[in-house]
Amino acid sequence: MTTHIWSRAETKPSEARTALVPTGAAALLEKGFTLTVERSDRRCIPSEAFAEVGCELVAAGSWTAAPTNAFVLGLKELPANQSPLSHRHIYFGHVYKGQPGWREILRRFAHGGGSLYDLEFLVADDHRRVAAFGYWAGFAGAAVAVKTWCQQQLGDAPKPISPYSTKQALLSDVQLQLDSAIDAAGKKPRIIVIGAKGRSGTGAVDLAKGLDLKTTEWDIAETKTGGPFDAILEHDIFVNCVLVFSKIPPFLTLESIKAPTRQLTVVSDVSCDLYGELNPIPIYDTVTSFQAPTLRIIDGHRPLDLNAIDNLPSLLPLEASEDFASQLLPSLLQLDKPDSGVWARALTMFNRKILELKEGKP
Repeated sequence: MTTHIWSRAETKPSEARTALVPTGAAALLEKGFTLTVERSDRRCIPSEAFAEVGCELVAAGSWTAAPTNAFVLGLKELPANQSPLSHRHIYFGHVYKGQPGWREILRRFAHGGGSLYDLEFLVADDHRRVAAFGYWAGFAGAAVAVKTWCQQQLGDAPKPISPYSTKQALLSDVQLQLDSAIDAAGKKPRIIVIGAKGRSGTGAVDLAKGLDLKTTEWDIAETKTGGPFDAILEHDIFVNCVLVFSKIPPFLTLESIKAPTRQLTVVSDVSCDLYGELNPIPIYDTVTSFQAPTLRIIDGHRPLDLNAIDNLPSLLPLEASEDFASQLLPSLLQLDKPDSGVWARALTMFNRKILELKEGKP
């Protein structure tokens, strides 16, 4: 029996990315895999491009009727309902760190006998993730932060954001806004990136450098003493790119941001770990979106706005998808051996979380 991968259409608004691109599909087909791709008008790559390399095209959402042995491949969350999940799913589940609704989602798997191979926890022997959108999240998150700062200087109301065709197109658009904002403010914004040495941080720093903006780069060495950090308040823009797996002292608090000397007016939380005890920026409790990218934390003559978009790489869907898919492909090519390597480790993590659910652990 051949290994069957079923690439589902995304349902999250503004989500145009894909974990599979036609070149990767062709490589899988050549190895003998069976590939089914759901049609999608939203996906950054036309459905016909998959058909041209030999994939079967089916209606969006039809994965629920896929053969039980199929691996259902996606990126973002499944449609919210109570139906049991019987397939083997590969996507970013966001259910292992106490996020809202995690119990309900895991119960659906437990009731249906299915399993989750969470892309966030797909790791190699050295425990490093085999595929991540981090760079693009950081790049886009910093871009949105600069756009927000520009709107503040120009007195503009926050505007919805839309995907860009290329990285350069995004840079050019932000630069145009930045030039006008610098004229109005009489200065360039100073940026601090925490987690600067990681994937996301590298992307954020690259965006700042592409705009010729002075950037303070912090990582573990600078944060090991524990926050809150007054130094963050001395910058105009703070981009958080830290990946948190255990509780740490917060970088900012609702009290610290009241400092009369605060220069900070924009926070971009690329990591978006806002739930439970793992939030290093506990000054907000809801994510923002492409349609409404900005949350006002403090009003007045020196406002504080926050961006917390949980699918930032969708601002550059094609480049982000091509990069991520190329990272993931070597592991997909090993999916015919799901009981070994990265897939076995991901399944072990899932089984552990199901056991914790059954034991009633928080």
